Amino acid sequence: QSCVETCGSTCYWQSDIDAALKKGASLQSSGQEIDSYPHQYNDYEGFSFSTSSPWYEYPILSSFEVYTGGSPGADRVIFNGDGEYTALITHTGASGDDFLECK
Repeated sequence: QSCVETCGSTCYWQSDIDAALKKGASLQSSGQEIDSYPHQYNDYEGFSFSTSSPWYEYPILSSFEVYTGGSPGADRVIFNGDGEYTALITHTGASGDDFLECK
């Protein structure tokens, strides 16, 4: 497998992204949360996403484990209300609580 997205120095495979997306979208569709995730993402940064809002964010962990609570780390998977993958974003390299798109 190879890097699909790189957040800071963390390389994520498609399987890592899919696992985080599946968990976040499943929680969102059933109205559940783990430590307040997933929650609505408001795109204050003004990214041009390929899907339409509302968007939600869920942690994707640099340990490559699926988030089950505790520290969310710096990286997030973004998806829309239909559970469609939208973007990977990170606090790494951004100022304050802002995000940058992963590459």
